Amino acid sequence: MSGTVLVTGGAGYIGSHACKALARAGYTPVTFDNFATGWRDAVKFGPLAEGDLLDRASLDAAFETHRPKAVLHFAALSLVGEAMENPGLYWRTNVMGALNLFEAMVAHGCDQIVFSSTCATYGEHDNVVLDETTPQEPLNAYGKSKRAIEDMLGDFEAAHGLRSVIFRYFNVAGADPEGEIGEHHRPETHLIPVMLEAIQGKRPALTIHGTDYDTPDGTCIRDYVHVSDLVDAHVLGLKWLEDGNKSALFNLGTGTGFSVREVVDASRSVTNREVPMTEGPRRAGDATKLVSGSDRAARALGWTPDRSTMPRMIEDAWRWQQHGHYAR
Repeated sequence: MSGTVLVTGGAGYIGSHACKALARAGYTPVTFDNFATGWRDAVKFGPLAEGDLLDRASLDAAFETHRPKAVLHFAALSLVGEAMENPGLYWRTNVMGALNLFEAMVAHGCDQIVFSSTCATYGEHDNVVLDETTPQEPLNAYGKSKRAIEDMLGDFEAAHGLRSVIFRYFNVAGADPEGEIGEHHRPETHLIPVMLEAIQGKRPALTIHGTDYDTPDGTCIRDYVHVSDLVDAHVLGLKWLEDGNKSALFNLGTGTGFSVREVVDASRSVTNREVPMTEGPRRAGDATKLVSGSDRAARALGWTPDRSTMPRMIEDAWRWQQHGHYAR
């Protein structure tokens, strides 16, 4: 496969790994990013088109200069707490940004997009394995904005022939196995990097929020997918569209999940270090078990999350924590 692909949010955690996967598959990934949360040091695998989705002129310039045949759309705000406190920011950034992107694609004759959505569109379906038929009942502006973008894609396909593959997933973990890129957020809120920072003394301790859940060890269970598995699915989604298939929706997950204590136990075997921990009360809105299946992606795309074992995800994240960094 070959050709130029515009990757919105290509300087971020998932987007940068997607750029590497695209380059390895023979594509030329063009990173489109405003560096609000991304890193210039992560742009290593293709050209940069610096810009903002809310700035239509910068989008037009990127399309005119690079003439991509497809888009991988990752750029979005994604913090649930922030979405609860400032919903307008999420509706403006995520939805208006996507609208500008889709209109620019139509204007420049680009008719294929792989969209990074979220299982947050499902809302709180506790202790079941989610699939693509699960009702969507998002609880906050983050999930609602992503659902709105999914709806928008349907309208743009009906009116303009814009075909899409939509992926919904929960937690992404790990890092590039070769250590070129990794996870670095400001601030960091994800369990595995927070845990590894506690091990390294970069923060006092990992706080376990709730130990009385109805699970084998009392801590809540979440689904995790290795970032390299996740971006491989996005490349497969792009090839799905290139092969002329119709628009499709896929969940990406392991279908089982890991408890907080299982994550901690796995880290001990990988790092040979204890995790400084404190126990706190449950957080409002936290469900007991949230996991997603991926049977449809396995059947249609041939996708299997082979790297998504907890030891492997922690091993790759630990390597990045010890040796990788972004200076800017």
